[in-house]
Amino acid sequence: MTYDAIVIGARAAGSPTAMLLARKGYRVLAVDRATFPSDTLSTHVIHAPGVAALKRWGLLDALLESGCPAMTRYRLDFGPVVISGTSEPVEGTTTAYAPRRTVLDAVLVAGARAAGVEVREDHNVDELLIEDGRVVGIRSGQREDRARIVIGADGRNSHVAKAVHAVDYNTKPRLQYSYYAYFSGLPTDQFEIFIRPDRGFACAPTNDGQTMIVAGWPYAEAQAYKADVEGNFLKTLQMAPEFAERVATAKRESPFLGGSVPSWFRQPYGDGWALVGDAGYNKDPITGQGITDAFLDAERCTDAIHRWLGEGEDFDEAMGAWHHERDTKDLPIYEFTAQLATLELPPPEMQQLLGAVQGNQEAMDGFVSVISGAVSPADYFSEENVGRIFAASAAAAGPALAGSDR
Repeated sequence: MTYDAIVIGARAAGSPTAMLLARKGYRVLAVDRATFPSDTLSTHVIHAPGVAALKRWGLLDALLESGCPAMTRYRLDFGPVVISGTSEPVEGTTTAYAPRRTVLDAVLVAGARAAGVEVREDHNVDELLIEDGRVVGIRSGQREDRARIVIGADGRNSHVAKAVHAVDYNTKPRLQYSYYAYFSGLPTDQFEIFIRPDRGFACAPTNDGQTMIVAGWPYAEAQAYKADVEGNFLKTLQMAPEFAERVATAKRESPFLGGSVPSWFRQPYGDGWALVGDAGYNKDPITGQGITDAFLDAERCTDAIHRWLGEGEDFDEAMGAWHHERDTKDLPIYEFTAQLATLELPPPEMQQLLGAVQGNQEAMDGFVSVISGAVSPADYFSEENVGRIFAASAAAAGPALAGSDR
């Protein structure tokens, strides 16, 4: 069989890419070794830009029908400083969701099928077909399928990336090791993040009345963490006593799942191939942006492929523009996320800024919008914006000091 595109992997990056290409009239095959619904390790959170994408695609209602609760606010607890706010709107959307992957991926696969994608579940790809240095299809057992482009959406350990020898750059080592589990009896309507010296943990509400809690240690302490996962997990939560008290009355509903990943950018395209989502760009999960990144990368990749296949633009020009846009937009949050993932106390300058942000609702909304992806760190931490935050803090402190003199 010959297709315009074959997508390997049908989860958060693969199904949207296949669906969007099919909606543009292309003949698309999507394959995945999993069957759906099925679970996978995940950060769960879909921030406002990702929710806006689901809305654009007409898939948000299907997600909401699952009963997944909305997160209307973000709360970042640094110990001495707490920042709480609402994300700036993205196409009118300020809320976030943290669906179980059994729910989300089934919605995405159904959306791809409805668009006309041929989806093969429980389908292993044995190798890429490469002729004269160009990827031309896939081989699965005795079956060969050919395409004008093969897209690897097969995650962090992408077999496509390995087969084409995709080059990594801006790499960072594993920074933290995390475990997560699901709890009932722990209601929340916020994405809550706690940063303590050498520890970090967070919670988000998900399907079936449960809340996901994740706790991370520096990667250098991974073996010590693994020695007593439950005990160390609960001991970590004690660093925020009020939160630990809430957890003490909750019930754990799942085993602990965990792991750690390095961070990288990868060359996302070459002769006859492309990499989308985690296969091409991955960062530490502490900001929970993996799903949102996958959605937005799927849109950009689809647009680039359409400019090539549908509008006659040179392949390297179209794909190179996508590559440049991805890196330009993602590098600031990549570096910010890596700093958080060290689980070190913020440097003095950042501590001073956080103190000025606390209590200033506009500034707090802006800070949580960095976490949501609605605002770039490059803009929020610009000299001009930081100056405004400190000026507002000084102005607010002035009347208080004057009053104390009287």
